[in-house]
Amino acid sequence: MPRALGEVAERLRRSTVLVRLLGANVSRVSAGGTGVIATSDGRIVTNAHVARGSQLSVELWDGRELPATLLTRDARRDLATLQVAAGDLPAATFGDSNTLRVGELVIAIGNPMGFIGALTTGVVHALGNLPGFGAQSWVLADVRLAPGNSGGPLADAHGRVIGINTMIVHGLGAAVPGNAVTAFLHRGAAGYSLGVTVQPAPFGNRRIGLLVLEVEPDSPAAKAPLWVGDLLIGAGGKPFRSTDDLYQALDKAGGLIHLEFLRGDRTATREVAIRLTPAVAEAA
Repeated sequence: MPRALGEVAERLRRSTVLVRLLGANVSRVSAGGTGVIATSDGRIVTNAHVARGSQLSVELWDGRELPATLLTRDARRDLATLQVAAGDLPAATFGDSNTLRVGELVIAIGNPMGFIGALTTGVVHALGNLPGFGAQSWVLADVRLAPGNSGGPLADAHGRVIGINTMIVHGLGAAVPGNAVTAFLHRGAAGYSLGVTVQPAPFGNRRIGLLVLEVEPDSPAAKAPLWVGDLLIGAGGKPFRSTDDLYQALDKAGGLIHLEFLRGDRTATREVAIRLTPAVAEAA
């Protein structure tokens, strides 16, 4: 079993890349994430919060570093696709995440804290949605993740990718299920774009706010303007109770959304009407 696992891990490493965010004010050490080679002609899937800049590069398993172009970014599912000018790459094999069972062995590969190709193993802990994150399904596994693992593969014992590692929740790794990833690769982003990265935050009685972590330049949110640190609390007069509520509001907005939010000392509710744009390279 150890030898077989080592062979599986080595194949998986060759399909895993280091994603770097470039720029004059970006630390090369701190701006790393992970990606998975989805097709042999250079398409790579990673997290949207990893591919959050206009200047990106990808380092392959053989040490080659190539510029990467952002193709699609969907913050709703925290997924993005990149393209590099290379061929005959070792693409990963995607498995059926619907067949996963609690207790099943899983493998995670990533680039945490500068350690390229680091491996960790564990078992599936739970499957389903997470409180505060709406109806979207997740794969929770007791794998040891750290900053830099985001966007990397969660694979079964055969090396088939059954999830994209995204975040740590109560000490467990949370991954976007593989079937949602393959659907995204075929469909791309959908709906309208606001241009923000948000995180649920407790607010009021049995409610949540959505804390704005990032505002994309020249996006509808930037033009409103929304600021990093704003707390989105509702849309169209309806309070938010999960991140899904924002995305459902975007879907129903018809190109114009009325947001309620708090800013600064957060004692007064503010409102803003934002003209949206269709999601092509952004959907948030």
